[in-house]
Amino acid sequence: MSAITAAPAITATTALTRARQQGWSLVELLLATGLGLLLTLLAASLLLASAGNYRHHAESALLDDSGRAALDILAQAVRQGAYVNWDSTTAPVAIGDDAAPAITGWDARSLSRSSDGIAVPLPAVANGSDVLAVRFAGHGQGVSGDGSSVNCGGFGVAAPSDDDALGWSIFYVALDDAGNGELRCKYLGNGNWGADAIVRGVDSFQVLYGLDTDQPADGVPNRYLNASAIRALDAALVPAGATAEAQQRDLQRRSHWKRVCTVRLALLLHGDGNTRSDTRAMQFDLFGPAYAGNGGQDRGTQVLEAQIPQAQRWQARRLVGLTVALRNRSG
Repeated sequence: MSAITAAPAITATTALTRARQQGWSLVELLLATGLGLLLTLLAASLLLASAGNYRHHAESALLDDSGRAALDILAQAVRQGAYVNWDSTTAPVAIGDDAAPAITGWDARSLSRSSDGIAVPLPAVANGSDVLAVRFAGHGQGVSGDGSSVNCGGFGVAAPSDDDALGWSIFYVALDDAGNGELRCKYLGNGNWGADAIVRGVDSFQVLYGLDTDQPADGVPNRYLNASAIRALDAALVPAGATAEAQQRDLQRRSHWKRVCTVRLALLLHGDGNTRSDTRAMQFDLFGPAYAGNGGQDRGTQVLEAQIPQAQRWQARRLVGLTVALRNRSG
């Protein structure tokens, strides 16, 4: 009878070696690859969201800085308005009751860079943005004076010899080369008119004027009106005087612009790109919901994102505002 040979015993070490040599099955490989791709996609989406949030916060911070700088320039100009140079050897030219108003403006208008003052307004841009013009006396002789009194462009303003020699600081909105609104400062520098941009990305620039209607005036505004309403009040005045010149002086003496004691400013700014993650179209009331466009009579004081072109709708936006009291009587 032949001998039966026993099979070699399988040890634990041999079994572990065989298991290691088997590798992954196709199902395991596909599952691992799918999980890896899913984790990669999740990480990429988190990276994109983080980058988008960073850009949005960066643009929001830039809008805060830009709005603050623009309001500082505007406030300085308004406080400088109607300044009278009492250091001259002759009587100041701006204290006559028939002198031209020191604070004026246009509602829903724009200007050209080189035109004379605000005499020739242009159609408005950027949601009916307004024009604000401030006049003041300077110091020193020569074209630019002694440099102690400057306009919004940084040019010195000399002591005036008549009303036409008063300094100007004019603010209006125009379009840049890319078609975006920018707030500009218009000034008379070295005998020529010019304008420089203060802040870009302007959706709307709005101005209200606080009128002190008390008799005698107490320096406290009783009502706020836009430039169109004030011009309508002046247009209703019946001039007195035997000559056209006398009638003009009478109108300047009684102009409602001379009752302005405070100025309310509002700027709505936008960033460069669509960095917002939300898709809710917002409403901006530049002078609060109580004013809210003044029943449709003050264009641009209410801006609806739903009416903004889709390509610009989801940009970061910032609404800034300020009320500035005049340091000097406006007339």
